[in-house]
Amino acid sequence: MSSEFGGPALFIGEDTTFMLLVRPKLDPADPHVQDAAQRAGVSAEEFAGHGNMWALVLDDGYEADAGFELPGVRDAEVEDFAERLQAGLGTGEAFTVEAGAVLRVEARPSSSERLGEGYVFTVHATPPEPEGAPTVSLETGIVPLGTLLDSLERFREELR
Repeated sequence: MSSEFGGPALFIGEDTTFMLLVRPKLDPADPHVQDAAQRAGVSAEEFAGHGNMWALVLDDGYEADAGFELPGVRDAEVEDFAERLQAGLGTGEAFTVEAGAVLRVEARPSSSERLGEGYVFTVHATPPEPEGAPTVSLETGIVPLGTLLDSLERFREELR
């Protein structure tokens, strides 16, 4: 998914209900970035930044329930999260993966005739700021196991 965001992106879910962990990279030459920078009163280069800020987006029915930046999160921490998620999927069992106090993903195996073997995810995300912000949760439908494993492998390759 890096082509859409310019940086690594891990998408878990379906079109209308998903979790997206992304490190977007904005191109200062992009006309949309230049327009946004002008409206913000800064240069396009300043607006685009270094492209090293991770963000987490949860969406349930195109409602954009929650989205926030994850300041201070390093690629190594995201790689560790993705590795543990991938290992959990390899067990065929229910499992939980946490990423600090911000993110907890519960996964349980499920299947359907149309999608085959997969997992259903319950994602719980607590924004780091402001302190005391409520946790937002969502549950995906069945996500095919093959799709998940392929996405995780591509994501991990982008981080290396």
